[in-house]
Amino acid sequence: MKKRTTPKTVKWLVVFSVVLAFSSILLACDWLMDGSNPNTFDWDLRGTWVSNDIAPRYSGSLIIEMNRITIKDYSESQTLYPGGNDLERPFRNFIKGVALQGYSNEGKIFIQDAGAWKEGIPYTYWTESSGFTKTELLRFEFGGRQETLKKQ
Repeated sequence: MKKRTTPKTVKWLVVFSVVLAFSSILLACDWLMDGSNPNTFDWDLRGTWVSNDIAPRYSGSLIIEMNRITIKDYSESQTLYPGGNDLERPFRNFIKGVALQGYSNEGKIFIQDAGAWKEGIPYTYWTESSGFTKTELLRFEFGGRQETLKKQ
């Protein structure tokens, strides 16, 4: 005697298959997002960062994606302003305006520029809360001068 597949059984098989597929996708996404993939930026660093200084000596921004970083501005022409010192200019030795490969690891960001991985740049990430507002901040040090950015 052959068992017949009922519509109810087919329905449960379809539901089970969909749940299983969805769970697999979520687990894969979680693996990519939680920083366990060593060649990505930490989740908290991803986004657009702009200067937090009221009157910045150097202006620019960073766009950090999963495994890419784009450095905008921080141009050499900004060194000419009063108080300018090119050794203090953020990200001075990197190509600007192009998405470069990068990742973060143990409090440093690593950027590949012109085909070579550069020495890690130490950073400090923290948040400030005021009421319902949360501000994310990122600090680097260049030539002994601190550069603080906030996430937009």
